[in-house]
Amino acid sequence: MADIRAFRDEVIDWAAGGPGEAAGDLAVRLGVRTAVLLEGPSDLAAVETLAARRGRDLAAEGVCVVPMGGAMSVGRYAGLLGPPGLGLRLAGLCDEREQPFYDRGLQRAGAPREDFFVCVSDLEDELIRALGPAKVEEVVKAEGDFRAWQTFLNQPAQHGRPRQQQLRRFLGTKKGRKIRYGHLLVEALDPEQTPAPLDDLLTSL
Repeated sequence: MADIRAFRDEVIDWAAGGPGEAAGDLAVRLGVRTAVLLEGPSDLAAVETLAARRGRDLAAEGVCVVPMGGAMSVGRYAGLLGPPGLGLRLAGLCDEREQPFYDRGLQRAGAPREDFFVCVSDLEDELIRALGPAKVEEVVKAEGDFRAWQTFLNQPAQHGRPRQQQLRRFLGTKKGRKIRYGHLLVEALDPEQTPAPLDDLLTSL
């Protein structure tokens, strides 16, 4: 039976230039009403983990979370999924420096801006600040990455940098690490620690 992941795959293929008929058919069959546009898979991991922690089944609610592969794709996705395309409600997260791409893309698609929430640097930075560097280091150690973390800290480029910046950079140094920690850092949050952009997004859905 088709599920929300099949719809997401069809949307990504459509945005890459493929046909959109299958995505449209699946949207109707699955009752998709909202598309959450995120820059990448680490954001996807964080959003889906927080939703699960709150006892929410986004797919059953007609919500599909879509990693776009970068902020500059937002105009394309908004056109396909928003008012000019499937007519879905759009929501999402964006980084502060990428906000102009979102503003232009949503405006071209005639899509409201109010359900897009801004992270200062990126979602990883928001999660590190919410937890605090010491707690993030505990997560790194528990995950078996502490030796790699210590090796990273010994690199000359890291000397003198704030610990939060070091942790954020460390998460991006190995393929797949940001995705894994997108899940792990959300799991480590106390409910009152949830970063405002992430909390606001889930509340809006």
